[in-house]
Amino acid sequence: MRLTPCPRENEVRELLGRGQWPVAADAELRAHAASCRACGDFLLVSEAFQKARAVTAAAAKVPPPGILLWRAQLRRRSAVVERLTRPLFGAEIFALVTALVAALGFGAFEARHGMAWLTWLEKLAPAGGWSWSALLSPDQGWTWMILLPAFAALVAFGGLAVYLRSERQ
Repeated sequence: MRLTPCPRENEVRELLGRGQWPVAADAELRAHAASCRACGDFLLVSEAFQKARAVTAAAAKVPPPGILLWRAQLRRRSAVVERLTRPLFGAEIFALVTALVAALGFGAFEARHGMAWLTWLEKLAPAGGWSWSALLSPDQGWTWMILLPAFAALVAFGGLAVYLRSERQ
């Protein structure tokens, strides 16, 4: 058993690393590799690894570049669509919650007062026509004439604020 490496092993290793083994090797080096145990074992193991690599590379089925490009574009488009719809979804949820709160508030008001709040409509159009003083008088329900447009503006600006805030993220 020899503990020192073969002096010609580096030559064999170099030719094998460049992919030039047996073709570029001279007859003397090939004869040495056949007779030297260290060089023979090195060649045997290296060739086995190269064959396994070639078999594995042949078995790997890489899709055509066109399909890879198409998949990448599809992923990028879906990411853009998701990023764009996220703020819209938040604004829709905010608008839905606000509309539900308004409907519940209106339902609670109707449960307490009934349809009596509509009586101010009858007093609006006396024989002389429309009267803004009757519309805004405290006993005619003027608070609704101010609260409803204010609430609608709150809903619109709130939805816009949620949309703009979530778009920045």
